[in-house]
Amino acid sequence: MNAASAPLLAGDRVRLYLTLVPYLLERGQVTLDEAANEFGVTPREMRSMVEKLTVIGLPGDSGYWQLPQEMFDIDWDLLDEHDIIEITNDVALRRVPRFTAREAAALLAGLQMVAAVPAVADSGLVSGLIAKLSRGSADAPPDLVVAPVTVSEVQKVVSRALHDGVAVAFRYQAPDAEPTTRTVDPAQILITNGQWYLQGWCHLRKAMRTFHLDRVSDARLTDIAITHADAALPAEFGSQAGSGHVIMRLPERLIPLLGAFAHEEIARQDGEVTLQIGMADPRGIKRIAARFGGALEVLEPVIARSATRDWAAAGLELYGGPHAPDARVD
Repeated sequence: MNAASAPLLAGDRVRLYLTLVPYLLERGQVTLDEAANEFGVTPREMRSMVEKLTVIGLPGDSGYWQLPQEMFDIDWDLLDEHDIIEITNDVALRRVPRFTAREAAALLAGLQMVAAVPAVADSGLVSGLIAKLSRGSADAPPDLVVAPVTVSEVQKVVSRALHDGVAVAFRYQAPDAEPTTRTVDPAQILITNGQWYLQGWCHLRKAMRTFHLDRVSDARLTDIAITHADAALPAEFGSQAGSGHVIMRLPERLIPLLGAFAHEEIARQDGEVTLQIGMADPRGIKRIAARFGGALEVLEPVIARSATRDWAAAGLELYGGPHAPDARVD
């Protein structure tokens, strides 16, 4: 539309008003020239529209005129003296459901964890959402600190490959197998229980595979464009990841501490229950075992017992305790 020659029709004005008010509320203060350029009208037409906002408001009750607080209002001094638009009364547009301080804090914590993913953090999307959540809660969120998780070089390379749409090559050490060199078309990155996984088309296996990034080394980008992005992902995450389950024993009274982890009872004796829990990577059981203060015994597979034992030993070393871990997790 040529704003200098074509007059605004009524329908055009309605559409402009529907977007003008949210635009002004989001910006706070904006010059006439900037707003006019944004909406493709002249500064004179923009001034006329803004002035008419002051006669728009909530519908009157039973035919009566609106009260002053039920109409839009602007800062007239700013407009007349500096050609700056600012809405001072927004006619209840901000009266929307707000997050409680606790809800906002929970969402902020989740967003800060997501920000550890390089491709996400680089986009600026998370920082914008964090700022809006901080403004949009009913009360100020409580002070919240989420310890940043160190992102390894492997994680950065894999994230960049997914972002750039190219295959990634790396050395992969599967449990109880010789290391292999893989070239993979990345499909998605999964982060579960603090563990990173790459799902993608493996050029060596000619199929979709899931790779635990703790077993990946020497990762590098290639110049091979992704050609299998539309291949079907595994139906169930972890279906081809090693044993895919862990068998453990714990007191019956502590079963509720497993939370949402699906488990199957195998045996029950003297107040203790033997359970099987499905896991994409059996080594991840070490984080669950930490909840039970030594009351949980990892039985199978060996890789899960070893990971739990080593993890417990490393924790003891941090506190200057005995190096040898409890024999229940060897």
